[in-house]
Amino acid sequence: MSKPRNQEFEFLGVNHLALVCKDMAKTVTFYRDVLGMPLIKTIDLPAGKGQHFFFDVGNGDSIAFFWFPDAPQAAPGIAAPENLPTRGNIRSAHGSMNHIAINVPAERFDEYYAKLKAKGVDVTEIFNHDDSPTQMSKELTKDVFVRSVYFFDPDGICLELAAWTREFSERDVRHAPVRADGTPDVSVLQA
Repeated sequence: MSKPRNQEFEFLGVNHLALVCKDMAKTVTFYRDVLGMPLIKTIDLPAGKGQHFFFDVGNGDSIAFFWFPDAPQAAPGIAAPENLPTRGNIRSAHGSMNHIAINVPAERFDEYYAKLKAKGVDVTEIFNHDDSPTQMSKELTKDVFVRSVYFFDPDGICLELAAWTREFSERDVRHAPVRADGTPDVSVLQA
């Protein structure tokens, strides 16, 4: 099967995702020194309004952070999930960002998981996501489509290392999206 193609725009991926941190120094230490992302651009905003720093996340994409001296405090469980998967409530409010999944090579996934643990990062167990009723496999099988581990950054932003393990086909798009009232809208899949 050929990959679906955008007929309207030539998007080249995510240029950057802009988040807000409480302490830019801790953010730099975590993303540059723990996760190894090169710090590629720093900006002091005019009139003392804060800072804006960019980290290279690979593939020409960036994760950026604003630091505002007067930003409101974090609101876990509202603007971001309270817990990591399997550790409690992972919901967040409409319009919030739930987590960032950083793509890694499948052949290096186990190595990177061990490296995070060795650096003292509190990570979840490995998730082998599949299409079974539990959506999880203890082993890596042919039905696993992505492997994941989750952890928080110093500001409570949920991060995921994710590795695709197979290509998708038409059978992977089969669930009708649900409307706000909880009813499925099958017409959307027929479009």
